[in-house]
Amino acid sequence: MIKRFEVKEKCQSCDGTGLYVGMAERDGAAVVCHTCRGTGCHTFMHEYEDFDKRIERWDVSRVFEINPGICINGSITFGGMLYKDWKRGKKFKPGMENRLYTCPAWWYQSADYSKKPDWKECEVCGLFSSCSSFWEKEKCWLKWDKQEDKG
Repeated sequence: MIKRFEVKEKCQSCDGTGLYVGMAERDGAAVVCHTCRGTGCHTFMHEYEDFDKRIERWDVSRVFEINPGICINGSITFGGMLYKDWKRGKKFKPGMENRLYTCPAWWYQSADYSKKPDWKECEVCGLFSSCSSFWEKEKCWLKWDKQEDKG
C-alpha cells in the first residue's frame, strides 16, 4: 500500500520570501519564486511503501561492490560475487575487486576511500589509465595486498 507524507515547509529556494534573487537579478530586481509560486511555502510530498524485506532480483547473477565506470555484466568471472552469496550476507573481501581493469587507487577511490593507496608512483593525471604504472597494475595489486595484510 502506497503511503504519503506531506509537510509544509519554508521554501528553500527563496528562504520563505516568495521572491527569488539569483545571479541574473541585480540592483533590487527579483522574480517570483518558481518553486513556491510566490507563497514562501513549499509542500514537500513523499510517497512510499513500508519496508518489509529486501525484494529478490531474478535478473541478477553477479554483484560487485561498486562500479568505477566500466561496462560489466553478470557473466564476468573476475571480481564480485554470486548473487546468491551476496543475498546470504557474504561480505566483499580483497580479491573481489575488478582487478583486471582497475588499479587499487581507482577501485578504492569509490569502494572505500580510507583504503585508497597514496603511493608516490601513482601518477593520476585526470585518468587512472594515464598513470605510468597502470599497465602493470598487477604489481600494484600485489603491493596493496601486502599492505592490507599487515593491516
